[in-house]
Amino acid sequence: MPNLMKRSHLVKIAIIFLFSLGSLGVVGGSFLLRKAFSSTSESEVITDISRYREIRNQLWSNNEQLKHFPSDISTDNKSASIAYSPGYFQVRVKQTPEKIQKLLKQYKNIAKHKYRGGDTNDHINQPHGVPTTFFYTSDSDEESFPSTYEILVLNAQDRGRSGFKWNHGNSYGVAIDSSASEIVYWAEQW
Repeated sequence: MPNLMKRSHLVKIAIIFLFSLGSLGVVGGSFLLRKAFSSTSESEVITDISRYREIRNQLWSNNEQLKHFPSDISTDNKSASIAYSPGYFQVRVKQTPEKIQKLLKQYKNIAKHKYRGGDTNDHINQPHGVPTTFFYTSDSDEESFPSTYEILVLNAQDRGRSGFKWNHGNSYGVAIDSSASEIVYWAEQW
């Protein structure tokens, strides 16, 4: 009988050990899976100007939305900045005052919507408003464009369903600050 009790205790200890090991495997495995999926869903913002051509020509899926962007930006251009993530692409470039005036006239003539300062939340909430962008390339933490910027929407497409307007879509255009001689090219898709 004592031998039978020892076996019974050993079996119980073995079962407890196996359950503990199994639980540890489930917890550890779920942690690793969560880590794997969360790291792929988080997007890193690319700000390296040397990657401009790669983003413009390879990473952004819809070239139609980028045809108004410059074809190239010199890596020596210290005034240029970019911000890219899979949902948005933005480039800020300083130009001569003459060039800015020419670009302002050109884009005003073809813009479908025009705003003064603000961000996408401000613009979409206006009568007949459309989503635009945030000021991702700002030198500060401010994500709204100052009132010195004219935001010119070249196109905006609502791909949402009835009753859920702008759930999916895209928009692109420029934001121009004549006083600072800057232009921000932008494209958004969601």
